[in-house]
Amino acid sequence: MKEKSLEVGDYVRVIRKEDGRESVYEGIIMSPYELSSGETLTIKLDNGYNIGILVDAISKVEIIEKARPRGEVSFAEIFPKKPELPNVAILGTGGTIASRIDYKTGAVHAAFTAEELATAVPEIFEIANITPKLLFNIMSEDMKPEYWREIAHEVAKLLNDGEDGVVVTHGTDTLAYTASALSFMLRDLGKPVILVGSQRSSDRPSSDAAMNLICSVRMATSDFGEVAVVMHGETGDTYCLAHRGTKVRKMHTSRRDAFRSINDIPIAKIWPRGKIEFLRSDYKKRTDSEVHVDDRMEERVALVKVFPGIQPEVIDFFVDRGYRGLVLEGTGLGHTPNELIPVIERAREEGVTICMTSQCLYGRVNLNVYSTGRRLLKAGVIPCEDMLPETAYVKLMWVLGHTNDPEEVRGMMLTSYAGEITPYTRFDTYLR
Repeated sequence: MKEKSLEVGDYVRVIRKEDGRESVYEGIIMSPYELSSGETLTIKLDNGYNIGILVDAISKVEIIEKARPRGEVSFAEIFPKKPELPNVAILGTGGTIASRIDYKTGAVHAAFTAEELATAVPEIFEIANITPKLLFNIMSEDMKPEYWREIAHEVAKLLNDGEDGVVVTHGTDTLAYTASALSFMLRDLGKPVILVGSQRSSDRPSSDAAMNLICSVRMATSDFGEVAVVMHGETGDTYCLAHRGTKVRKMHTSRRDAFRSINDIPIAKIWPRGKIEFLRSDYKKRTDSEVHVDDRMEERVALVKVFPGIQPEVIDFFVDRGYRGLVLEGTGLGHTPNELIPVIERAREEGVTICMTSQCLYGRVNLNVYSTGRRLLKAGVIPCEDMLPETAYVKLMWVLGHTNDPEEVRGMMLTSYAGEITPYTRFDTYLR
């Protein structure tokens, strides 16, 4: 390699000769990978992919354009506020949308601050005045109820202090749980609270992070006043969908359009260039009401999946350890093996609330059809209509934070506070 003045950021043409063949690559010089020990030159090609070229195989490197020097400027100086634009806060909590690949291990790590994430997508500063804040930087599997409370209080503070909307960046795996928690905790909400993540990290050419964030900021400036999740609406980069925070689920491990509204239709389609098409009329529109946080939650609640061969001791385990509520993911219409019914009756006698959802996801629980269901009803099990299991889990925590009275608990669980219960079964929502 003859060129000695190469710097990270230079745009170069690399000529490689190997086995009598010549290959030419053009791209930007990247920092070397930790495992390379200097034996490879790493460049980012125009298609966005990185390639490592053995130094010993390079015959020539031509500098097409030197890296442009970038002065050290503060975040605020880069994007001054524009009085004609709405104000949107981006609250960073971590996740893949704010992550990089560790090329030493191949693992994905939470790495970007909220400032780095926002600076990487400058388009959002043409949509709104952005105020980024890093609340914490965790992967979504480490999310817990105490963090839900922190997010809720920070969101309320930002909205009550004048922000027109808040975007919360979050890992996708548990994003639906946090969306549900905020839907119940943020009372009298009149402005958009948008949760967003990405399926692929920001340094990958196929990343969905930028478009998801752009569409989220657009939704956060719209005439909308609820908690919603905004993610890719299809595998390409055409539009995003806004899903109600209590009716959304991640349905695929890796597809960019992994999120779906369950037993419901999405609230809106959002195109990154600005168009928003609301797909329904029963959403709450923007108001100037002051937001209050109701974060009383009973954390001694568990979500239990029913499976063939499940033993009664599974229920006894939680009862004996002082849990106050269980949400069962029953089979079909909401069933358990008959041998669980005696321990469910014992749990109810000891004041433990038992709620029933279905692991089928689509459709709704109906405990009146078969004898097992009727026995469960007689044992005091609460059928949770068409609620998603994770939504019912979060809601039961919230309900038990307010009352232990069995009748009040039942009444609250069967009352729709944030659109978590669809009043009738829709036949246009089932995935085919």
